Amino acid sequence: MASNLASNLAADTLVRTSTGEAVTFWILGVLAVAGALGVVLAVNAVYSAMFLAMTMIILAVFYMVQDALFLGVVQVVVYTGAVMMLFLFVLMLIGVDSAESLKETLHGQRVAAVVVGLGFGILLLAAIGNVATGGFAGLTAANSGGNVEGLAALIFSRYLWAFELTSALLITAAIGAMVLAHRERFERRKTQRELSEERFRAGGHATPMPSPGVYARHNAVDVAALLPDGSYSELSVSSILHSRGGDGKPTPVPEKVKGGAS
Repeated sequence: MASNLASNLAADTLVRTSTGEAVTFWILGVLAVAGALGVVLAVNAVYSAMFLAMTMIILAVFYMVQDALFLGVVQVVVYTGAVMMLFLFVLMLIGVDSAESLKETLHGQRVAAVVVGLGFGILLLAAIGNVATGGFAGLTAANSGGNVEGLAALIFSRYLWAFELTSALLITAAIGAMVLAHRERFERRKTQRELSEERFRAGGHATPMPSPGVYARHNAVDVAALLPDGSYSELSVSSILHSRGGDGKPTPVPEKVKGGAS
């Protein structure tokens, strides 16, 4: 009798959700859905990428709660740590204007996105219904030989074709991105002499502006640089700052500078 009660209790724990797991799911689940909506609805591409990173981190927490430690670590290290940082690096490098993100470069992509999203939702509901009606093995049975070993057995046996198909899709997407990002040069590359001539022909200061605070004792941005004749260079200090000399007092403004400023 006692043995039957213990076995029933052990089997019951496999299908029941603990209080901590339920609280974690409902709190982080709401944040994950909010992050997913932010990815789609955010106008700024940088905000969209940050929402996606938040959603990926929450998914990693879900994996770890379900005893899938390997998937959780891979989710953080590979997707959130590498892929998302690559996205942000590219966005910061090329810059994305909010007006450009509202232009539809591919006609019909919104309709296609809605259709694909509905199809994915139907497949997800079908998978959940299949598990709900047919039952599940449980985490203890799935991780009996180890989480990494069980995952490897599924990838390289039952889901081998889907895994290879996904790899081919990612490689094709990477090649397509490189082809689309490639730009042909339609004009001759300018030589160093031509670039120098263009720089000096426009006038102005051919050399860089003098750095502020060119002293052995000072490096402040409001301390004017000292010219070879002993005078202060007003060009070394920004116009919004009051320049001062090495003694801390305001530097005298030359007459031509006063006339130009007035």
